[in-house]
Amino acid sequence: MTNKALHTQWIKEEAKRLGFSACGVSKAEFLKDEAPRLEQWLSKNFHGEMHYMANHFDKRLDPSLLVPGAKSVISLLYNYFPEEKQNKSSYQISKYAYGEDYHHVIKDKLKEMVASMQDLIGDFHARVFTDSAPIMERAWAQKSGLGWLGKHSLLITKSKGSYFFLAEIILDLDLIHDEAFKTDHCGSCTRCIDACPTQAILPNNTIDGSKCISYFTIELKDEIPKQFKNHFDDWMFGCDICQDVCPWNRFSEPNHEARFKPDDRLLNYDKNDWQEITKDVFQDIFRRSAVKRTKFEGLKRNISFLKK
Repeated sequence: MTNKALHTQWIKEEAKRLGFSACGVSKAEFLKDEAPRLEQWLSKNFHGEMHYMANHFDKRLDPSLLVPGAKSVISLLYNYFPEEKQNKSSYQISKYAYGEDYHHVIKDKLKEMVASMQDLIGDFHARVFTDSAPIMERAWAQKSGLGWLGKHSLLITKSKGSYFFLAEIILDLDLIHDEAFKTDHCGSCTRCIDACPTQAILPNNTIDGSKCISYFTIELKDEIPKQFKNHFDDWMFGCDICQDVCPWNRFSEPNHEARFKPDDRLLNYDKNDWQEITKDVFQDIFRRSAVKRTKFEGLKRNISFLKK
């Protein structure tokens, strides 16, 4: 076995040791198929007020602009499906935000992984990412053989569904590259399209981000448009509807990450508790959570919009 093959095998074993659910490797090259799709998506203003999505167009498509001399992209999945879920009659928070902010949890693991790789292989240049830079994570995961993009545009795996964080290591190291995942296992199923209360899921695996509940409750800083009143199904931060109805998520298994364990109040609060939440309690419950992104005032705005 060549050094390249040995290094690739060791990397995948190290990823498993660190708790990643899957690891694949693809060649670092320009994403020529994604370029026209991204351009069209932006031209239709599907990014809404997320102006940052229009920035760094070339970097999103060319990994060598993020890591000079890049040769490989390592794609990883990290499970966030919770063992316990919120009170169903309460206002809802997307499952990815139940525990500690995933950016910190996963970046710690990625940095540890790169340090271990450098101890074994020697010096090389690498950068780590998890939803933190202009990089098309789902495209790289598919190119690395990890799954396919569902009609809701999220990556789905046959064995464990879609409740995963995506992460990448771009590096100037030549590795054995996996085959891209080429089959689509959604078939004629339209459950995610049919279930979306704001009709944000469009044909051809496209999302109108400017109509997505997650966009309204997290990204949008202005008032939520009145025409979407009573269309949020009690989601006050993010939304999991399209994943909750996906048949492939019957295979989802609870994560084993201690840092993702939610505060008991998050699980047990009823609507009245959330309506009466104070800034101090907000900061206590969500002190390490991604929910802090919407800030106390943003969460209160969302709750107010949900009230009948």
